[in-house]
Amino acid sequence: MYKALFGRPWVVYCKQPFFGPAQVVEYLGQYTHRVAITNQRILNIADGKVTFVAKDYRDRAIKKPVTLNGVEFLRRFTMHILPKRFVKIRRFGIYNHTVTRNLNLQFTPEEKPDIDKIISQQKPPETNVERFERLTGVNPCLCPACKTGRMVAIRELPRIRSPAWNPLEKPLTQS
Repeated sequence: MYKALFGRPWVVYCKQPFFGPAQVVEYLGQYTHRVAITNQRILNIADGKVTFVAKDYRDRAIKKPVTLNGVEFLRRFTMHILPKRFVKIRRFGIYNHTVTRNLNLQFTPEEKPDIDKIISQQKPPETNVERFERLTGVNPCLCPACKTGRMVAIRELPRIRSPAWNPLEKPLTQS
């Protein structure tokens, strides 16, 4: 049956996506690589309780915070884990394992590049001074007066942190 199908030329018409193939991959990725709950929905984890945002379908699907104890949260989360041998992405058509087995098709992977050769050809990473000189055309290590001598770091000053200030408190005023 399959041999007869693959013996004919097939014409497959696929409309070009409006915004290119990247939009298609992004759209499908939302379904194939989705997790049970995203980090953005988790509001707080404290005292063995997890608070997250969920839609309340009994009340016009309004998003409301829900607080569960840790065990119940994990129980609900693990309900979204697929059982063994279940997969989210299935292969159809010529890539299906039964088709490749029945037709004795062998797919040869592309040649993998020699990693050692690539690493040896790579330049060492650019330092901050080199990047500054490339972008501005000014070498910050040269003396600004004579432009020939090199400036030498004597010591590095510690970072100075601003005082802790809460924007919700009343503003600091000078007296």
